[in-house]
Amino acid sequence: MRKPSVRQLSLFNDEEEADSTLSPVYDHTKLFERLAQSAFRSRFHLSAADRAYIQSRGLATIRQHAATFVAQRLAPAVIANDGRQTPMRGHPVFVGQHATGCCCRGCLYRWHHIAPGHTLTQAEQQYAVSVLMAWIERQLQRNPQ
Repeated sequence: MRKPSVRQLSLFNDEEEADSTLSPVYDHTKLFERLAQSAFRSRFHLSAADRAYIQSRGLATIRQHAATFVAQRLAPAVIANDGRQTPMRGHPVFVGQHATGCCCRGCLYRWHHIAPGHTLTQAEQQYAVSVLMAWIERQLQRNPQ
């Protein structure tokens, strides 16, 4: 039996890879506990403008934006400006990317054990979007307006 790669261990069972046609449900509890211990990651919060944007567009649209940003800015195998491709503000997803370590391939490896140097699979992209949306939903619940 071959040993699973780091990517597979962090996302899937040892024996099977997630079906990319389904939207798997992830338990991010331990991840958010680790992120809360980081002074840098825990300083990010949704602003009033971010909340208003989410309210006006709806979570389904924000999820689509997250999927687009992940596909365009995080998924390529080689990113020319990796480590600087995600703005610190300007969209709720950008804030969430920094808060969750989904902002660049280095952070994605450090926090989620998804190795750089390959194009992210659909399953890895879905995972990143699920992390971002879980963070946004937690932020909305934590300080509702």
